[in-house]
Parts: sequence; structure tokens; C-alpha cells
Amino acid sequence: MSSADEIKAPPTLRDKLRKLGLTRSTDLVLHLPIRYEDETALTSIATALDGVPLQVEAEVLVVRVSDASGELVLRFLNFYGSQTRQLERARDEAKRLRLFGEIRHGFLGAEMVHPRYRVVAEHEALPQSLTPVYPTTAGVSQAALRKLIVPALAADDLAELLDARWCAQHDLPAYADAVHLLHAPPPGVAENELQLRTHPAWRRIKFDEVLAQQLSLRRSYLARRQKGAPLLKSTGQLARQLLAKLHFALTGAQQRVCAEISHDLDQPYPMQRLLQGDVGSGKTIVAALAACQAIEAGYQAAFMAPTEILAEQHYLKLRTWLEPLGIEVAWLSGSLKKSVRRAMTLQAASTAQLVVGTHVLIQDSVDFARLGLVIVDEQHRFGVAQRLELRKKGGNPHQLMMSATPIPRTLAMSYYADLDVSVLDELPPGRTPIRTKLISDQRRNEVISRVRTTVASGRQVYWVCPLIEESEKLQLQTAIDTHIALCEELGDLRIGLVHGRLRGDEKIATMAAFAAGEIDVLVATTVIEVGVDVANASLMVIEHAERFGLSQLHQLRGRVGRGAHDSVCVLLYQKPLSETARARLKIIFENTDGFEIARQDLHLRGPGEFVGSRQSGVPLLRYADLEVDTDLIELARGMAEYLLREAPDRASQHLKRWLGSREELLKA
Repeated sequence: MSSADEIKAPPTLRDKLRKLGLTRSTDLVLHLPIRYEDETALTSIATALDGVPLQVEAEVLVVRVSDASGELVLRFLNFYGSQTRQLERARDEAKRLRLFGEIRHGFLGAEMVHPRYRVVAEHEALPQSLTPVYPTTAGVSQAALRKLIVPALAADDLAELLDARWCAQHDLPAYADAVHLLHAPPPGVAENELQLRTHPAWRRIKFDEVLAQQLSLRRSYLARRQKGAPLLKSTGQLARQLLAKLHFALTGAQQRVCAEISHDLDQPYPMQRLLQGDVGSGKTIVAALAACQAIEAGYQAAFMAPTEILAEQHYLKLRTWLEPLGIEVAWLSGSLKKSVRRAMTLQAASTAQLVVGTHVLIQDSVDFARLGLVIVDEQHRFGVAQRLELRKKGGNPHQLMMSATPIPRTLAMSYYADLDVSVLDELPPGRTPIRTKLISDQRRNEVISRVRTTVASGRQVYWVCPLIEESEKLQLQTAIDTHIALCEELGDLRIGLVHGRLRGDEKIATMAAFAAGEIDVLVATTVIEVGVDVANASLMVIEHAERFGLSQLHQLRGRVGRGAHDSVCVLLYQKPLSETARARLKIIFENTDGFEIARQDLHLRGPGEFVGSRQSGVPLLRYADLEVDTDLIELARGMAEYLLREAPDRASQHLKRWLGSREELLKA
């Protein structure tokens, strides 16, 4: 950024403005009001409505003011000597006060608490536009912001970058007209439309913001296509051999997605594909078939998962499938003994064809002989930098990112526009529908009885302990206490315990014992959230369910219903419930479709937590609303394609206006 672009302000004020993301003149132009105050009109004291922000002009009567219609008491929370003198002088000189605030009628009659006021001369002209109220931070007053924004609007380049006729066809006013109106709306403007951000000026700003995001992501997507990648051509023989050995057939959705991935791997540029599917939709076999194509082409595949339990589950399943085909599968995790890890690291650098592991795969000490494909499970749990590190290991390998947290369509269209997205929207046959029950913890004894009955019928049970985000230590203690309590209440049953603080081999041994039917009830923290597959488990109890997010509840619920047995998920909750907790539990109780749950979750929480670690690399939306402005996202996608193809200079100008240097963050 050149010094000419910088905001002209004292250094201390510039530091405070930086906290608001304001470093350039253009940033000030796009720092739009959160609401408005109408100081273009006066209201008489007698006709003022209670609780409505308004402006009156009156004579000073010490602590009372009056206009021709009546008197008003002024009540100040902080009152300084200088204010006393100012008001006394105004009274003595018969000056008038213009006050803005809300009038309330109390014991002393009409009063205004801590109003904003200024001394004015009689018949002084009223402002000709609504007064903007901007987002701010400590030490930056509204007056200071207005003082900076007015000259910025006059000096900044507000040139139109879109075709005027196209804008008119889509009811989008000119960019300059939109920003001027939003910073200084004229009297008579539809205030409700301004506040709800449905005014045409707001539509234009929201469209431009989404367009900047689309341009940034699509440009990144196209840039990656200029890079070379391994050509993973194969006859499909390995994949056919694997399919022939399976005891199940692929669903139509799996076949479609496998074809999409296979086509990508056959291209000379790196695949960047997000595979999303609901819990139990069969993503792992799709990943295994992709690995077969890479291996048959003479390359290695790496499979990275965020937790040791999940990585171990994948390793055991993939080894069972692939080793009979003559494929060498290696395992790398932080809990391995040094000598074993050293041997596995050497294997990864030489003979291993598939390497499965945790984030250990991206450590400097790990090299790959010929990495062609990277598969990242639960990709949202890894940071941008971590995914980049794994990509560097192989000189631009293809990437398949998987997520069992379905991403709502509008979110995929906006925040994931730089990726190709495949969706497994069909569950394999034989999955048993899971019934969800909401039960107050005051009825805990009934749940204990249900556990006993379930085990007596030959089935197994998960008992998930409450999520305590603020204290991992407290969460661990809760799991231990729950295990002790259940051992006392269900003394004749075999009860196991698994949590994040156990050594890797201890976790794996406990999970293996549960899978083998040697444990009746598994007490666990959320380490079992994804990837655990025990067909005989038919009851899931989630304690303090109100503390969990919707995605976690849905993931945990998906650990049961994996066999032919009637399956139940009990959500134990504690009263009183907050409004948000009540809304979450209602959604999970009424819905089993992960995509619908995700859509409603987006409505509850906004996009931030869905985007997760992509936040550092994707322009977040300040003004557009993914649910309300779906039509603008569709429109912006088309315009982004057009500008990048037909007018790349204008695309660059638009990106500079909205993102400045921040577009460089978009790397993964």
C-alpha cells in the first residue's frame, strides 16, 4: 500500500482505526453505518412518543427545558462542571438546545436520560441527511469517524466498474450513488429498508462484496490450474479388484463421485476437491478407490486425519481392504515408539504406497518417495498452513478433502467457490433410522434402566460426557467421575473409558475391545465424534446435550444405527435451557438429514464456525447475508466468471477496492 493511500490521521488514531480494519481511504468509504439517527426533523415535547429516538429543540430552564408545547426534564448520568456552565450560559443568553434521545414519561413528567445535545442559534438549519452511526472501537468517536469519512468520499475513486445497463437490469444502482446514499441518506428515504439492509443501495454494496469474494476465490482456483501435477492415469484394475472383495455394492452417489474424482486425477493440474457427505454415507471407500488410482499410476497416497482414534480407525479399515491387493500400507502417529516411528518414516520415504496418520505426516522429518495424492479427513479441523505443508511434501499432489459436516449450499457457493465440490447425498442400504429422545436429567434413572435393557439384549452403549470447552482438565475429570458413577450403578456390566488424555495405544486398545464386544458400555469424551464404526452399538446417551453444537450432536448420533438393530440416541439435558440451547435441541430432535441440520445451524450461528480454519484465507462477508442474499451470490458467480474472462483489469480493480492486499491470504 502506498503512503498516498494511507488514512491521514495522528499515529495514535491510526492505530485505533487499524483495529477496525481501516488503513486506506477506500476502507473508510466501505465502512458503512450500522444504523441511522434522524436529526433532519424536530418533534414537539408534547407529541413525542415514549421510547422512540427523536430530536427536540427547547429553551434551557436549569435542569428542565421547554418548547411551546411543554417541558422536559434532562437527566445526565455523568455531569461535568463545564456542562453546567455551558447550560447556564445558554439559559442566560436565551440560546436553544437541540437534543437527541428517547423521551420517557415518569414521576417528574417527560424526561430524556443522558441525551446528546448541542447549543444552537434560533432558526439554525437542520441537517439535510440522516446521521450515520458507524461501527467503532474505544477511543474513536462517531464525530472523528464522520470527519474522516466525508473527505474520503470526496477524494476516493468511486468509478463504476460494472456495465451500467447490466446493473439497471438487476436493480443495482451505481456504486458511487450507493455509497453516498448509505453514508448520508436524504430525508424521506425508506428508513426501514435501510435498517433491514434491503434498500437498493444496500443490495449494490452486498453484491459488490460477494463479487469480490467470488473473484478472489475463482482467481485462486484458476491459478492452481496453471500448476503442473502428477498424471494419475490407470486402467482401474486395482479399483475393480477392491470392489470385487467388498461385501457391499457402491451406491449411485458413490459411483458418481468416484467418476468425478477419477477424472480430476487424470488431469495435468492438481485436483482440489471437497468431498462432503452425511454421517455414514461411505466417504472412506471413495477415498480408498482414489488411492488405488494413484497407486496404480506409480505414486503414493497420504491419508491424514485430525485425531489418533480416527486415523487409527482409517488405518485398520484401509489395511484390511488394500493389503490383500498387495498394497503396502504404513501407519504414522505421535504415540508410536521412536524406533517404530523411525522405521515407518523410512517406509514412507521408500516403499509404502499408502501412508495413514495424524498431523505427524506434515513434520519436517517425514518425506515421501513419490507423493501423488493427499486425502485429508475432517478437513475443517486443519489450518490453512497445515494443508499447505502436506501439499509441499509432494511437489503439488492432488488433494481430496473430506467432511462429514455437510456444508449448506449457499455456504459452499460463497466460501468454497475455489474448490470443486462432490456430495454423497445417498446413504448405503441397511442403515437403521435412529430415533432421538429428549430426556431431562431428572429422569436419569430411566436412562440407566434403558442401558441395562439394551445390554441384556446383546447390544452395546456409548455414554458421552458433557463438553466443557473452558477446561480440558475439568472435562477429563467429569469423564472419570461419570465412569465411576456408572460402574457403581451398573456394577454387573463391563464399562470402559476413553478420553483425549489416554496414551494412543491405550485409546486404541479400549476401542478395539469395544469393537470386539468385550466392553458393554463405553464412557467417552468427544474423541469418538467421528470415524468410530461399531455395528453392534445401538444406544447413544449424550449427557448435558445442551452444551454441544448441532454438528457435534449429529456426528455423535451417527455412531449408532450402523447395523440392523433398532437404534436410539438419548439427549440428556439440564434445565433451565437457554433460548439457543432450546432451538438446537429442537432442530436435532426434528431432523435426521445432516444437510437440513447444517442449513438451520447456519441460520442460528452464521458462517464463521462452518468456515472454521478457512477464515484466515477467505474474505469474510460483512454485509451480505447468506440466507437472505442467495440471489446475489448466484448473480456474483456469473459476473466473476465474465470479468475474469473478458475484463481482468476491472476484476483486479474491484479486488483492490474491496480486499486491498488481503487477497494474498487466499492460498489453501
